[in-house]
Formats: sequence, C-alpha cells, structure tokens
Amino acid sequence: MTRIGIACDGGRGRAISGDALVRRAMASGGVTRPDLVLAFCSGRNEPEAFFRGIRRVAGAHVPVVGGSAIGVISNDFLSYRDPVAAVAVLESDLIAFRLASAGQVNENEREAGRKVAAAIARGPEDRLLLVFYDSIKVPPEEGSPPIMNSSTPLIAGIGEVLEDAVPVIGAGLLGDYGFNRTVQFRGSSMASQSLVALMLGGDLSVYHRITHGCAPLDGVYRRVTRVQGPLLYEIDGKPIVEMINELFDSEEWQEERPLDYLTLGVHCGERYERYRENQYVNRLILGVIPDRSGVMMFESDLKEGDEVQFMVRDAGRMVESALNNSRLLVDMIDKDGKVPLLALYIDCAGRAKDYSNTSVEEAGQVQKVLSERNIPLFGFYSGVELAPLLGRTRGLDWTGVLTILARKP
Repeated sequence: MTRIGIACDGGRGRAISGDALVRRAMASGGVTRPDLVLAFCSGRNEPEAFFRGIRRVAGAHVPVVGGSAIGVISNDFLSYRDPVAAVAVLESDLIAFRLASAGQVNENEREAGRKVAAAIARGPEDRLLLVFYDSIKVPPEEGSPPIMNSSTPLIAGIGEVLEDAVPVIGAGLLGDYGFNRTVQFRGSSMASQSLVALMLGGDLSVYHRITHGCAPLDGVYRRVTRVQGPLLYEIDGKPIVEMINELFDSEEWQEERPLDYLTLGVHCGERYERYRENQYVNRLILGVIPDRSGVMMFESDLKEGDEVQFMVRDAGRMVESALNNSRLLVDMIDKDGKVPLLALYIDCAGRAKDYSNTSVEEAGQVQKVLSERNIPLFGFYSGVELAPLLGRTRGLDWTGVLTILARKP
C-alpha cells in the first residue's frame, strides 16, 4: 500500500501555512498515517513557521525533507511568484526511508558528502539517494556576484563512501532570484549550510531522464588557461571578459547576474561528433567580478587545460527536450510493465518562462505528459540539479531532472 498526497499554494502575497497545506495534501491522497513529508517553500514564506506547521499536523516523529525553492510544480499547479510552497505526504509499506544530514557545507563540501554517506550507510534494498544542499556559500554583495557551494566535491565525497552503489539525484537549493540565503529541512530540524540525504529502498524501480536546452555556439573547442576556483580569467590565453565582449559586441552583459544567454559547456563525448544534448554538462556564468578581470562561475570544477565550448540557451530546444524526455521515460516504464508511483521534477530556476523569455513553461510539458498518464507529480525550481549522466553523478546547470518511482503491478 502506498498513498501520496500533494498540495501547493502561493502567489497571493501572504505567508503560507504548513498546517493547512499538509491537511490538504493528506486529504487529497487519503493519507492517514504519514511516513515522510517532502516540503519546499520560497524565500519570503517564513520557513520556520512553515516547517513547524508541517510537523504539528504530520506528527513530530515524521521526517520533513526539503527546504528553499524558487517555485513549485504539481500536476495542476506551477508558480515561482514568491511566496509559494508545496508538500508531498507519503504513506507506504513498500518504500523504506533512511535520513542523514551534515552541516558546514560552506567549509568543506567533500567532507559534508562523506559524513552523510557514512551516516546513511548502504543496504541491500537501496534504490535511490536523494540529496538537497545549500547552494549559497556567500550571498551577493554590492557589485559582486554570489559565491556558490560546489556540487563536484560534494558528489565526490558521497561517492568515496557509497561507491556509486545507487543513483544519486538531487538539488542545490535556492529560495529566490536574488541568491539570498537558503534553508534545508533535515527531518526534525532546519538549518542553513547543510546537506540532507534521503535513502529510498524497497521493492521499487527508479527511472530518470535529464531534459536539456543548450547548444554549441560555433562548435569550436577552447581551452581554459587561467582559473582559480570559481573565478575564470582566461580561455586560450585571452581574457574571458574580452572574449564575451566580442561575442556580444557589447559590454552590457556585464550587468547581468547570471548571464541570460551564454553558458560554457563541457563535452563528455567524442570531439566533433554529432551534437547530442545528453553528452554535455553546462556551467552557468554568474557574472563579471568587480575588477572586470574575470567571471564568477556557478561551479568551481573547471581546471586549467579543460576544453570548453561557448553554449547558447535554446528556448525551443528546451521545451522540446522536456516533452520528448518525459514521453520517453513513461514509455520505458510502460514497456517494463511497471506501475508509476510518484514523479519528482527538479527544474533549474533559469528555465522558468518569465526568466528564459519563452512563450510556454517547459515544465508545463512535463505536467502534460504525466497528467495524461495519471502519474502524481511533485516538483520544484532549483539552483543546481544533480543526476547520473554518462555513467556518473554530476552537478548540472540549466537542466530539468525527471525521476519516477515505480513498482511491480
């Protein structure tokens, strides 16, 4: 027996009650004795009061996992107009849950990853590790872009302990477009600069697809020649700021945080082969640093000698990818003869229609496909997405990650 109830609310300029939202979710799914609550809320939604309200209704013994999100998504709801919030309440004798958390992500991402992996351990029926962490290391200051916690060492720390025994999917949490501080719900408590890991196990199957939306600008491979952590100074021996000035034939882009149109892509396939979206990891450019000597990257995993390509965001490709990958995923589940239980969609906040200047919401394509198949959908807008790509878990930018839990009929 598995019952799932989902409720969303927002957009009316007032704090959203965790009490009321959980009651609505439980009623919608016929849930009487919750085992787990997934919950997300945007920056102005008084997260402390929201969290306490959830626990009052669900029960102090029920873990609450999630935290900050720019927006939320369900089968019939989509909004990123602050304040907004969503909960999914699960009652199941099929799915087993184990939870672990670690703090001080901003001091050592790799060590935080190791700590949660060691605390959560491994089990024979483990199927999926969901992880949520604080995207923000340092909020933006006057004239300076924010500094982000890096997903790459965090994922590496988890892998050192769990050795890729289960797929790792998750998100770096972000509560607003101003890159202000975020919170993480850690079961029975909440904090910032935390990493939360939720292991799901039992007699279930896990399916996932990554939806993309960037394409190479010109197909030229360029080499990183000067970089320090998240600060990128030179490509091919030339100042990166000058290169972007030339690409745009303007310096106006220097006022954008992050850049709206241009990203850097790392091609994980064979050089010069036909473009395939699922062979690229893209890296957002957060903005120019105050002295204009370089740019701040969303992640700090680029190294001197790495090959990169300038990538452009393609709104049409993004919407098409969301639709096609959603269909491919549910068709795969049908072919395997499985019954979908719950879909989780982690969507980059930069893909929202109002931000990416598209005519439709790409997440609306996911809603359409899943609603046609009567699959419950729970999603949120994130800062970073984590998912396996080409054999290993990676931090992703400007993607959507659709995960579906399914069982035998």
